[in-house]
Amino acid sequence: MKTPKVKSAGQIFLIPQENIAPNPNQPRQRFDYDELEGLAQSIRQNGILQPITVRQTETGFELISGERRLRAARLVGLTKIPAIVAELDNKNSAVFSLIENLQRQDLDCFEEAEAIDRLVTDYGMSREELSRKLGKAPSTLSNKLRLLRLPEDMRYRLTRGGLSERHARALLQLDNDGQRARALGIMLDRHLTVQESERLVEQMLAKTGKNRTNFRGVRDVRVFINTLNHAVDAIRRAGVDADAAKSETPEYIEYVVRIPKLEQLKLPLSAEDEAV
Repeated sequence: MKTPKVKSAGQIFLIPQENIAPNPNQPRQRFDYDELEGLAQSIRQNGILQPITVRQTETGFELISGERRLRAARLVGLTKIPAIVAELDNKNSAVFSLIENLQRQDLDCFEEAEAIDRLVTDYGMSREELSRKLGKAPSTLSNKLRLLRLPEDMRYRLTRGGLSERHARALLQLDNDGQRARALGIMLDRHLTVQESERLVEQMLAKTGKNRTNFRGVRDVRVFINTLNHAVDAIRRAGVDADAAKSETPEYIEYVVRIPKLEQLKLPLSAEDEAV
């Protein structure tokens, strides 16, 4: 039996590292030096196992993805870097870089939001187009962009303090940056969990008479889910093969019910129907 032929996925070239310019649309802005040192040590022992991706320019090459590998290789002193050369314009290079980082989960929530904002602002991409390319719902993208309402110094403190995106969204419930800074200070000093931070924000809003959060509605969501479950059970008892699936993200709960179209249903006929 002959071995089936496979198509080439792209040649790997050894490119002088000084000929590779940084990516102006690099979504990752913060790099941990100890992390880079660890990667550099791995490269010393094993080499670069995964090539970086670049595109050719008039003056050389521009990095698309692989910033950490390139930086670590420079720490090691490698003169040539294995790379795949892709044919991408500015817009698609920015999108590719963002997608690659998202798939590797290399970005914090603010870097992700900043990258999405650049694609919308600089390249005129609609949220619907981004939704298709990134595999995220438009509502998720909108929630990401809301994070940029926080001042840059506050974003830095959240990131350095190891707080999550949900901590940041809790802060956004407050009316102004003064209140947010005060709440953030308490979160960091007391190492508050997400739930504790949400209660703190709710208490601060209650003192101002503007308690408009929906944190206490979390218990009500379970009631809604139970209602949906009962509805699906009722459909199934009626003889319809309904399929239900529930999934959760940090932003929302998704409940999908699939019901066969009328022509696909095989419902039992009543005696009157059989007689017709």
